[in-house]
Amino acid sequence: MKKVAIDVDNPDKTDSDETDIDHHKLSEPLGTTDLALNYYRLAPGEALPGGLHAHGDQEEVFVVIEGKATFETYVPHDPNHETGEITVEAGETIRFAPSEFQSGKNDSESELMILALGAPRDSEDVRFPLTCPDCDHDETRLETDAGEPTLVCPDCGAERAPKGCPDCDHDELRVALEEGDEPAVRCPDCGSEFENPPLGS
Repeated sequence: MKKVAIDVDNPDKTDSDETDIDHHKLSEPLGTTDLALNYYRLAPGEALPGGLHAHGDQEEVFVVIEGKATFETYVPHDPNHETGEITVEAGETIRFAPSEFQSGKNDSESELMILALGAPRDSEDVRFPLTCPDCDHDETRLETDAGEPTLVCPDCGAERAPKGCPDCDHDELRVALEEGDEPAVRCPDCGSEFENPPLGS
Protein backbone atom coordinates (compact mmCIF):
# COMPACT_ATOMS: atom_id res chain seq x y z
CA MET A 1 0.00 0.00 0.00
CA LYS A 2 1.16 3.52 -0.73
CA LYS A 3 -0.51 6.86 0.01
CA VAL A 4 0.39 10.25 -1.46
CA ALA A 5 -1.12 13.71 -1.15
CA ILE A 6 -1.98 15.87 -4.16
CA ASP A 7 -0.49 19.26 -3.30
CA VAL A 8 -2.67 21.51 -5.46
CA ASP A 9 -0.44 24.51 -4.68
CA ASN A 10 2.69 22.78 -6.02
CA PRO A 11 2.05 20.87 -9.26
CA ASP A 12 4.79 18.65 -10.69
CA LYS A 13 4.85 20.95 -13.68
CA THR A 14 2.66 23.17 -15.77
CA ASP A 15 2.33 21.76 -19.27
CA SER A 16 3.34 25.15 -20.69
CA ASP A 17 4.34 28.47 -19.18
CA GLU A 18 1.62 30.06 -21.32
CA THR A 19 -1.29 27.99 -19.95
CA ASP A 20 -3.14 27.73 -16.67
CA ILE A 21 -2.94 23.95 -16.29
CA ASP A 22 -1.67 22.17 -13.20
CA HIS A 23 -0.53 18.60 -13.83
CA HIS A 24 0.28 16.08 -11.11
CA LYS A 25 1.83 12.79 -12.25
CA LEU A 26 0.82 10.20 -9.68
CA SER A 27 2.06 6.92 -11.22
CA GLU A 28 5.66 7.26 -9.97
CA PRO A 29 4.83 8.49 -6.44
CA LEU A 30 2.33 5.65 -6.03
CA GLY A 31 4.60 3.09 -7.67
CA THR A 32 1.95 1.85 -10.10
CA THR A 33 3.18 -0.76 -12.58
CA ASP A 34 0.11 -1.28 -14.77
CA LEU A 35 -1.79 2.01 -14.48
CA ALA A 36 -1.01 5.57 -15.57
CA LEU A 37 -2.56 8.09 -13.19
CA ASN A 38 -2.61 11.87 -13.68
CA TYR A 39 -4.47 14.66 -11.90
CA TYR A 40 -5.19 17.91 -13.77
CA ARG A 41 -6.59 21.29 -12.79
CA LEU A 42 -7.65 23.33 -15.83
CA ALA A 43 -8.74 26.95 -15.79
CA PRO A 44 -11.67 27.92 -18.03
CA GLY A 45 -10.70 27.73 -21.70
CA GLU A 46 -7.77 25.33 -21.16
CA ALA A 47 -7.43 21.84 -22.64
CA LEU A 48 -5.85 18.55 -21.61
CA PRO A 49 -2.51 17.97 -23.36
CA GLY A 50 -2.24 16.07 -26.61
CA GLY A 51 -5.12 17.43 -28.67
CA LEU A 52 -7.28 14.93 -30.58
CA HIS A 53 -5.38 11.64 -30.26
CA ALA A 54 -5.79 7.92 -29.59
CA HIS A 55 -3.72 5.31 -27.83
CA GLY A 56 -3.62 2.14 -29.90
CA ASP A 57 -2.36 0.17 -26.91
CA GLN A 58 -4.11 1.82 -23.95
CA GLU A 59 -7.65 2.42 -22.72
CA GLU A 60 -8.28 5.70 -20.92
CA VAL A 61 -10.77 6.66 -18.22
CA PHE A 62 -11.44 10.22 -17.05
CA VAL A 63 -13.15 11.00 -13.74
CA VAL A 64 -14.46 14.55 -13.30
CA ILE A 65 -13.95 15.56 -9.68
CA GLU A 66 -15.10 19.18 -9.96
CA GLY A 67 -16.43 21.26 -12.84
CA LYS A 68 -17.43 20.11 -16.30
CA ALA A 69 -15.29 18.60 -19.08
CA THR A 70 -16.08 18.63 -22.78
CA PHE A 71 -14.62 15.79 -24.83
CA GLU A 72 -14.32 15.77 -28.60
CA THR A 73 -14.65 12.24 -29.94
CA TYR A 74 -13.78 10.93 -33.38
CA VAL A 75 -14.27 7.34 -34.55
CA PRO A 76 -13.70 7.34 -38.33
CA HIS A 77 -14.05 3.59 -38.98
CA ASP A 78 -17.09 2.70 -36.90
CA PRO A 79 -20.50 3.96 -38.10
CA ASN A 80 -22.07 2.87 -34.78
CA HIS A 81 -20.09 5.50 -32.84
CA GLU A 82 -21.02 9.14 -32.93
CA THR A 83 -18.37 11.78 -33.62
CA GLY A 84 -18.69 15.13 -31.87
CA GLU A 85 -18.74 16.57 -28.36
CA ILE A 86 -19.88 15.02 -25.10
CA THR A 87 -20.07 16.74 -21.71
CA VAL A 88 -18.95 14.97 -18.54
CA GLU A 89 -19.90 16.63 -15.24
CA ALA A 90 -18.64 16.30 -11.67
CA GLY A 91 -19.28 12.79 -10.37
CA GLU A 92 -19.35 11.34 -13.89
CA THR A 93 -16.74 9.33 -15.76
CA ILE A 94 -16.01 8.46 -19.39
CA ARG A 95 -14.00 5.61 -20.95
CA PHE A 96 -12.20 5.53 -24.29
CA ALA A 97 -11.20 2.16 -25.71
CA PRO A 98 -7.84 1.73 -27.46
CA SER A 99 -7.81 3.50 -30.86
CA GLU A 100 -10.74 5.83 -30.05
CA PHE A 101 -9.74 9.43 -30.78
CA GLN A 102 -10.54 11.96 -28.06
CA SER A 103 -9.51 15.29 -26.60
CA GLY A 104 -10.69 16.99 -23.41
CA LYS A 105 -11.13 20.65 -22.54
CA ASN A 106 -12.72 23.01 -20.04
CA ASP A 107 -15.39 24.97 -21.91
CA SER A 108 -17.09 26.08 -18.69
CA GLU A 109 -16.66 29.25 -16.65
CA SER A 110 -15.28 27.46 -13.58
CA GLU A 111 -12.22 25.33 -12.81
CA LEU A 112 -12.09 21.71 -13.92
CA MET A 113 -10.44 19.07 -11.75
CA ILE A 114 -10.09 15.73 -13.48
CA LEU A 115 -8.35 12.42 -12.91
CA ALA A 116 -6.96 10.63 -15.98
CA LEU A 117 -6.29 6.88 -15.81
CA GLY A 118 -4.70 4.74 -18.52
CA ALA A 119 -3.98 1.02 -18.71
CA PRO A 120 -1.52 -0.37 -19.39
CA ARG A 121 0.62 2.33 -17.83
CA ASP A 122 3.11 3.03 -20.62
CA SER A 123 1.53 3.76 -23.98
CA GLU A 124 3.87 3.45 -26.95
CA ASP A 125 1.28 3.80 -29.73
CA VAL A 126 -0.06 7.39 -29.79
CA ARG A 127 -1.91 8.23 -33.01
CA PHE A 128 -3.42 11.33 -34.61
CA PRO A 129 -6.17 11.44 -37.27
CA LEU A 130 -3.85 13.05 -39.83
CA THR A 131 -3.67 11.81 -43.41
CA CYS A 132 -0.29 10.59 -44.63
CA PRO A 133 0.84 12.85 -47.50
CA ASP A 134 2.58 9.89 -49.19
CA CYS A 135 -0.10 7.15 -49.23
CA ASP A 136 -3.31 8.85 -47.94
CA HIS A 137 -3.59 6.51 -44.91
CA ASP A 138 -5.95 8.30 -42.51
CA GLU A 139 -3.82 8.35 -39.35
CA THR A 140 -0.23 8.82 -38.25
CA ARG A 141 1.68 7.53 -35.22
CA LEU A 142 3.78 9.75 -32.95
CA GLU A 143 7.32 8.56 -32.27
CA THR A 144 9.78 10.27 -29.94
CA ASP A 145 12.57 7.66 -29.91
CA ALA A 146 15.19 10.06 -31.29
CA GLY A 147 14.17 12.80 -28.85
CA GLU A 148 12.37 14.92 -31.46
CA PRO A 149 8.72 14.18 -32.28
CA THR A 150 8.17 12.43 -35.61
CA LEU A 151 4.90 11.50 -37.30
CA VAL A 152 5.13 8.03 -38.88
CA CYS A 153 2.59 6.46 -41.21
CA PRO A 154 1.71 2.98 -39.89
CA ASP A 155 0.85 1.90 -43.45
CA CYS A 156 3.77 3.03 -45.67
CA GLY A 157 6.35 3.96 -43.00
CA ALA A 158 6.85 7.55 -44.23
CA GLU A 159 8.32 9.82 -41.54
CA ARG A 160 7.67 13.56 -41.19
CA ALA A 161 8.70 16.08 -38.56
CA PRO A 162 5.84 18.32 -37.40
CA LYS A 163 6.51 22.06 -37.76
CA GLY A 164 5.16 25.03 -35.84
CA CYS A 165 2.49 27.46 -36.95
CA PRO A 166 3.42 29.19 -40.23
CA ASP A 167 1.26 32.21 -39.28
CA CYS A 168 2.65 33.05 -35.82
CA ASP A 169 5.66 30.72 -35.32
CA HIS A 170 4.10 29.09 -32.23
CA ASP A 171 5.95 25.80 -31.88
CA GLU A 172 2.99 23.56 -30.96
CA LEU A 173 -0.02 22.71 -33.09
CA ARG A 174 -2.96 20.53 -32.02
CA VAL A 175 -5.43 18.33 -33.84
CA ALA A 176 -9.07 19.25 -33.16
CA LEU A 177 -12.46 18.76 -34.78
CA GLU A 178 -13.53 21.53 -37.13
CA GLU A 179 -17.03 22.33 -38.40
CA GLY A 180 -18.54 19.15 -39.83
CA ASP A 181 -16.71 17.01 -37.25
CA GLU A 182 -13.62 16.45 -39.38
CA PRO A 183 -10.11 16.72 -37.91
CA ALA A 184 -8.01 19.80 -38.60
CA VAL A 185 -4.75 21.16 -37.22
CA ARG A 186 -5.16 24.28 -35.09
CA CYS A 187 -2.71 26.70 -33.53
CA PRO A 188 -3.60 27.24 -29.84
CA ASP A 189 -1.88 30.64 -29.93
CA CYS A 190 -3.30 32.48 -32.97
CA GLY A 191 -6.24 30.17 -33.79
CA SER A 192 -5.18 29.47 -37.40
CA GLU A 193 -6.51 26.19 -38.81
CA PHE A 194 -4.88 23.95 -41.40
CA GLU A 195 -6.49 21.05 -43.24
CA ASN A 196 -3.06 19.38 -43.39
CA PRO A 197 -0.35 19.93 -40.76
CA PRO A 198 2.82 21.82 -41.66
CA LEU A 199 5.40 19.04 -42.02
CA GLY A 200 9.11 18.84 -42.72
CA SER A 201 10.69 16.00 -44.63
